[in-house]
Amino acid sequence: MTGWRLPRSLHPGAWWLWAIGLATAASRTTNPLLLGLVVAVAGYVVAARRTDAPWARAYGFYLRMGLVVLAIRVVFAALFGAPTPGHVLLQLPEVALPDWAAGVRLGGDVTLPAVVAALYDGLQLATMLACVGAANALASPKRLLQSLPGALYEVGVAVVVALSFSPQLVEAVTRVRAARRLRGRPDRGLRGLRGVAMPVLESALERSVELAAAMDARGFGRAGADRRGRRVTGLLTGGGLIGVCIGIYGLLDAGSPTALGLPMLLAGAALAVAGLAVGGRRATRSRYRPDPWDAPEWAVAVSGAAAAVAVLLASAGPGILALRPDPTTAPPLPALAALGVLVALLPAWLAPVPAPDGEAEESPGAGVPAHGSRATAA
Repeated sequence: MTGWRLPRSLHPGAWWLWAIGLATAASRTTNPLLLGLVVAVAGYVVAARRTDAPWARAYGFYLRMGLVVLAIRVVFAALFGAPTPGHVLLQLPEVALPDWAAGVRLGGDVTLPAVVAALYDGLQLATMLACVGAANALASPKRLLQSLPGALYEVGVAVVVALSFSPQLVEAVTRVRAARRLRGRPDRGLRGLRGVAMPVLESALERSVELAAAMDARGFGRAGADRRGRRVTGLLTGGGLIGVCIGIYGLLDAGSPTALGLPMLLAGAALAVAGLAVGGRRATRSRYRPDPWDAPEWAVAVSGAAAAVAVLLASAGPGILALRPDPTTAPPLPALAALGVLVALLPAWLAPVPAPDGEAEESPGAGVPAHGSRATAA
């Protein structure tokens, strides 16, 4: 029971499972009330359980990115969307297109139903981005890399480096803007953008060079196993992932054969687990002080899964999750889906208070432990 009381960092995998559950719930609905509830739940949990690490400020960046995606979706729907009958909001000059471009227009009447439909679709994508941003703000990329199985180490490094791009970009922009303010120089507008972009680019290049040097010094990419073992691991893992994809497609497509559904999903999962087990045996990388998976981790992961299951169950009923673009009626709030999303709010109290994190002071290559040799505990 100490895991509930003592300040400690939650396992990063639990945060990602929780965020994936919320993103799955958002992907199944275009109801703006439900999507707004998902964003509010994710934002509250981030505000309650984030640390002072640089990546903890990534949630606001993803929210702004979602607003940009929403605006782009509406603009593209107004310029290139198919004609939709309804109240005309704006008349744009229309360009005549050839016959082979039937169904696509450039300009013309911008109707209210078309704009509402674009808002619903853009809000869905923006909400999914917010869920990913919440996971980036709560889970440490370095500790996430340390928790991956040995067979996925190389792939995990690439994924973690890609996912840590946004937090590092936010950190670099914040640092450069603070330095410009101290010098009495503008940090906003076009003049501020020109002064901020170049130092941020230079900092990104320096971090890339330092990361490459750290990975090379730690022996990244050097494998100690034979080629046959690597091939067996790749075949099992790749075949398992393909089977999982086919099984998920079979479950989602009602017209597909039964054999492509749950049986293929279970077979693919079994192959993937076998590949990870074989790859883990040949991996010679050890972990120093691995993150525990205790009751708080289970509670956080289950709360995210509860949101996804509730929305999936609600989507089987009447069309209250996938709404038609009717601006004359207010969208309803489904009780079951809303209750499931509110369950995902529990990590704000069930997750332990995060301990002070000093990983922000580590070198860029600190998250890349040695591959091919055992780590020693200092």
